[in-house]
Amino acid sequence: MLKQAARMLIVDDDQDTCANLSDIFSDRGFQADVAYNGRAALLLVERHSYDVALLDLKMPGMDGLELYRHIHRISAGTVAILVTAYVNSDTAASVMDAGAWQILPKPVDLPKLLQLVDEAIKQPLMLLVDDDDDLCESLWELFRDRSYRVCLAHDVPEAVERLHERNYQVVIVDMKLPTGDGTQVLACLPEANPQARSVMITGYRDEMEQLVQQALAGGTNAVCYKPFDVELLLGTVSRLCSE
Repeated sequence: MLKQAARMLIVDDDQDTCANLSDIFSDRGFQADVAYNGRAALLLVERHSYDVALLDLKMPGMDGLELYRHIHRISAGTVAILVTAYVNSDTAASVMDAGAWQILPKPVDLPKLLQLVDEAIKQPLMLLVDDDDDLCESLWELFRDRSYRVCLAHDVPEAVERLHERNYQVVIVDMKLPTGDGTQVLACLPEANPQARSVMITGYRDEMEQLVQQALAGGTNAVCYKPFDVELLLGTVSRLCSE
């Protein structure tokens, strides 16, 4: 798969702000899309996978925080930076609690914004495939706290679709999925993401042992068993990313 240009979504009800930022980031090689309200932004998020979303916090109708919560459900791997002229400790806490990455005051310090966006797109990109929503959210928070971008999929078709959307460094796949098993996802990696490293996860060690060994023999890089040894899982992913 060819390396894709980083894609950025800029959402602000001030059209001049959107135009200026779009020009700046387009000149830096981004695919920059703009929207002037939350509803228009969500239509774009449903069609495209964004690496970074720059969201105005105060907008008519849907504000930036509510918008990010919707974006997170659709595209968990999108890193959100919120901007606002009304920064206080309560606002900042709400933004961070929702899973957004940074909050910046207006008027925006452009060099600081450029630095943050560059940092965001350099964060390792991973795909987590598991049908347990609570586990996915827990692992999402675990890895986001360590500056990974974490995309989610919950069954085989969704995982295969995600694999063809972006270039992942690491793919973590549960071996039991609603529409098949993890080996079907792993089988797509050589064509969809040939450079991606892969980790199998399962809570059925004995039942899945034969499949696990076959997958390891076929090129899967590691296996981690549920309930997780968190440090082992984090260390495994860190090692695979560094390789």
